[in-house]
Formats: sequence, structure tokens, C-alpha cells
Amino acid sequence: MADFEIKNGVAVIPEGTTTIGDYAFSGCSSLQSITIPEGVTEIGRGAFVGCSSLQSITIPESVTEIGYKAFEDCSSLQSITILEGVTAIGESAFGGCSSLQSITIPEGVTEIGRSAFSGCTALTTVTLPVGVNKIDNTSFDKCKALTTIYVPAKKTDYYKQRLPEKLHSLIVELQPEKKAKKK
Repeated sequence: MADFEIKNGVAVIPEGTTTIGDYAFSGCSSLQSITIPEGVTEIGRGAFVGCSSLQSITIPESVTEIGYKAFEDCSSLQSITILEGVTAIGESAFGGCSSLQSITIPEGVTEIGRSAFSGCTALTTVTLPVGVNKIDNTSFDKCKALTTIYVPAKKTDYYKQRLPEKLHSLIVELQPEKKAKKK
């Protein structure tokens, strides 16, 4: 953690950093926000686990994997922006983020790990992309407020094969966007 600094609740990660190591900020209860610079490719195991004051996070395009329990039990986390580039969301990556209300999984994510969003008790909506090949049946376990899982047009059956039956009634198919005609 010597390379990282926290000033007034904000984590400052220097440009040129490529990895946020395992448990780098684990238990930093004063951490309220963080900007992960472009160039970081990996967020390690438990990197932010238990950062109970963390409210929002933007994960840049350069990150390809969000590690095991990376943001677990960040109970104040309300906003997660995951930019395209991430291909895997690890086991319990956002488990127990009890203030999170919605999540949009970007195109390119092919794997959502076991219990990735389990215990996100305020989570009401999830938007899934076209190509998630592997999604564990516990990925959205204990999401008691979940009312809608948006899936791309013509992908309802695809996701019914991958999500547990108890979530099938929550699936809503998004209609494709109409492209403007050229004049």
C-alpha cells in the first residue's frame, strides 16, 4: 500500500499503476471514493473489501478482471460504473454491497462469478450484455429487492438457461435501438 495515498477520504492511485494488489485497501473505513487510472489492468483479491464508506467507483476500460471479493462488504457503495474492457467479474466481487441499487454489466463480460452480487439487498435492476457465457446460479442470490433483469433482444431463452428458475419471471427483454436513417 506504500504506492497509494488516501487524502480526505479519496484514494489517489498514481498514473502508471497496473495492478491494485490483493487487499491493498482492505478495511479502509475512511475511504469514500477512488479514481482508478486508465492503465490499471487488474483489481486484486479483496482489494477494497470492507471499505464501508466507499460510495462510488468507476472501473476503467483497461481493467480486464475484477478479482475475488474485490469490493465485498462495501456497504455504502451506491454507484458502480464498469466500462467495456472487463471480461470477468470474480466470485463475491460485489457481495454484500447493500446500498447498490442497479448495475449494468458491459459488453465484453463473459463470466460473472459465484455470489458476485449476492447480498446486494437494495439491488432492484440488473442489465446484462449479449455474451455472458458463464453465470453462476448464486450470482444474484439474496438480492431481495431485485425486480428486473434486463437482457438484450432475443436473449431471454439464453439467460433462462443460465439463471436460476426463481429469477426467470424478472427477465425483461430490451428492444434493439432503431438506427436513424441517413438522408
